[in-house]
Amino acid sequence: MSDETDLDQPPSEGSLADGMRIIAEFVRTLPRKPGVYRMIAADGEVLYVGKARSLRSRVAAYTQPTRLATRLIRMVSATRTMEFAVTDSEAEALLLENNLIKRFRPRFNVLLRDDKSFPYIVIRRDTEWPQLAKHRGTREPANEYFGPFASATAVNRTLYALQRAFPLRSCSDGVFSTRTRPCLQYQIKRCTAPCVGRIDKPQYDAIVGDVRGFLGGRNREIQQALSQRMEQASANLEFESAAILRDRIRALAQITSHQSISLPSIDEADIFAAHADSGQICIQVFFLRAGQNLGNRAYFPSHGRDLDEPQVLEAFMGQFYEARQAPRLVLTSHDIPERELMENALALSAGHKVEIRQPKRGDQKDVLDQAVNNAREALARRMAERGTQRTLLEGVARVFGLDAPPERIEVYDNSHIQGTAAIGAMIVAGPEGFNKNAYRKFNIKTEGAAGDDFAMMREVMTRRFGRALKENPERDDEHWPDLLLIDGGQGQLEAVRGVMAELGLEDIPLVGIAKGPDRDAGRERFFMTGKPPFSLEMRDPVLYFLQRLRDESHRFAIGTHRTRRAADLTRSALDEVPGIGAGRKRALLNHFGSARAVSGATLEDIKSVPGISSALAQKIHDHFRGGR
Repeated sequence: MSDETDLDQPPSEGSLADGMRIIAEFVRTLPRKPGVYRMIAADGEVLYVGKARSLRSRVAAYTQPTRLATRLIRMVSATRTMEFAVTDSEAEALLLENNLIKRFRPRFNVLLRDDKSFPYIVIRRDTEWPQLAKHRGTREPANEYFGPFASATAVNRTLYALQRAFPLRSCSDGVFSTRTRPCLQYQIKRCTAPCVGRIDKPQYDAIVGDVRGFLGGRNREIQQALSQRMEQASANLEFESAAILRDRIRALAQITSHQSISLPSIDEADIFAAHADSGQICIQVFFLRAGQNLGNRAYFPSHGRDLDEPQVLEAFMGQFYEARQAPRLVLTSHDIPERELMENALALSAGHKVEIRQPKRGDQKDVLDQAVNNAREALARRMAERGTQRTLLEGVARVFGLDAPPERIEVYDNSHIQGTAAIGAMIVAGPEGFNKNAYRKFNIKTEGAAGDDFAMMREVMTRRFGRALKENPERDDEHWPDLLLIDGGQGQLEAVRGVMAELGLEDIPLVGIAKGPDRDAGRERFFMTGKPPFSLEMRDPVLYFLQRLRDESHRFAIGTHRTRRAADLTRSALDEVPGIGAGRKRALLNHFGSARAVSGATLEDIKSVPGISSALAQKIHDHFRGGR
């Protein structure tokens, strides 16, 4: 059952009376000050987080059931205690509310799903030869950042075109410092090879300036300058130089050609466009920076059916900007209920004035209409996909004899090479498709288990469900699966069944999926306890669906295994020395060249490394000499 449907079911009157009585007891002691309140269930689950101009007045409203929507009546019915925090202003209360929503993810709030960080393009200025690269995470003051871009696809496309137009180095400092001849990037004209002196510093800095100008909004000026230089080179019969400049101009044109939505008159703005249909809402977010569209992303927030687009949009925006800075202008498709309060809260967080505007005419209105069409089309695609997904899940229930279509399917696979870097992997799928936020990896720890598929599977299941039982013994949250798919045949299935029997979880359906003879995809055999193995018709859509689940588990397991193996290969003997972090490790390697050289260095040599104290130098020296 979906969140939306569950939130709208009518409650029992007895539980409603209990909830109202508990809330009324709190109301008597509440101040008439701004703040945030939390409604909490008997098991400690935070049901709802809200903000108020006056805590007493706002919370008292929950004791009047005739004014409450069905969703809120259910919330009041489940409430058994409350917690409060007083703030100096309503704007501060709004900021705290969104922080707590992100932390607790209460099921009666509008929830922003898939809240991933956005990538940037960075020009690294903390090095003699600036580097052009993609960046996520903490930003360093010495560097220049351009973005955010809506997706990795958008930033990769832009970065690829920029490197064709402005051939700056993209390699790491370690690679750059060890080059003795130009790499392939130079051969394909995507780098000028400053590492081996193929370009002088003033010429390189001029290219850096062009990149800054283009990303900073002077794209037309930069393109016109390149065109003039191309014409001049052609007039001087410097045809090779003219061809290079022509290719750069084409690369820049490729960046702007993807921008179906743009507002050259606006330097910086975010656009939020919402569209609702059949109780669901899609919100499209576009990023405009320096007059350029840096891409868009569609969101489908969880919400109650009694909320309309402006209410959902307002709650969504608060959570969206909880961990990121708002630009000076935000355009919205709907006039949100508390626009002025939201402006004050975002300004308080960003440190500059923020204007939220719903344009009624002009080019801004045209752009918003186009963004709303994007939201409408994205929602239609999602509803069609969910309909297909639901049909497939009904088919899974029919094939495996389940009581109802599974809401959560967990698929397990193992990966290793001759027992090394062994991992177990879990992927999750349901009515929304793959739930990548729920994927998990398990580094195999049991001695002797690595390389033994049965032992590895037993360890994974013991850790996964042993912890789940400890955290939720009542098994009443949404993190419990309705079906386990195990990559493997009868042996793997029996290994898992033994663990589940020990844990008292024999009611969770188990299915093993193994490829047919000669590992022929399409002739998979399915194994279930108490039933003979069976196969499905080659053209059965359910078979294709199950193959996709199995293949996704393979992809995740192999990718995770490769990541761990690469990390193992890059581990250094310095990692074993207590007190050596990434910075000191880098300083030692830069000074000595290798961990082996550090191990043979004298105490005095180690002390001479910047950032290495005498005490730490003694510790490093003793570590490699066994304390001698």
